[in-house]
Amino acid sequence: MTEFDSRVRQVRPEQWDWDTPCKEWSVHDLVNHLVREQLWAPELLAGCTIEQVGDRFDGDQLGDDPLHSWVLAAAAAREAWIAPKALQKTVHLSYGKAAAAEYGWQMTTDLAVHAWDLARAIGADERIDPDLAEAVLDYIAPNAEAWAASGLFDPPVPVPDDVDTQTRLIALLGRTP
Repeated sequence: MTEFDSRVRQVRPEQWDWDTPCKEWSVHDLVNHLVREQLWAPELLAGCTIEQVGDRFDGDQLGDDPLHSWVLAAAAAREAWIAPKALQKTVHLSYGKAAAAEYGWQMTTDLAVHAWDLARAIGADERIDPDLAEAVLDYIAPNAEAWAASGLFDPPVPVPDDVDTQTRLIALLGRTP
């Protein structure tokens, strides 16, 4: 969350309409996607189902102050994640029930890779914490084919064997480093 947060805080007013490495997403669309994900977290960690939340978070959640919207959503999600026993819960996701820890890894992966996407889009520093890159790569690598087949990410981009962990991660998730 920290990596993505630092990039959102660097977005200048004229950059919200800029393209990102994500197909058909502007900077606005990308940040809106992450805001929506953060808004879902407290609901799902509280035991709500997809049906109970409904379409509450559909559409534009950024309003007139995208940074403020991000800060509020991220703070609410963070509070939900650090609540006692949060990682021991079961959550209802679009594909069924899952362990909250698995949901946390999915969200961490999305935040990390989209931090890179946002940095690339706005010309900011693209480096993410090496320990984070390694942890996410360790999480995603065993199931990379399934993730690519799901359409969540583009197919992996070939890179040389001797690249750093972040480059392997970004390429594995369909980005051109």
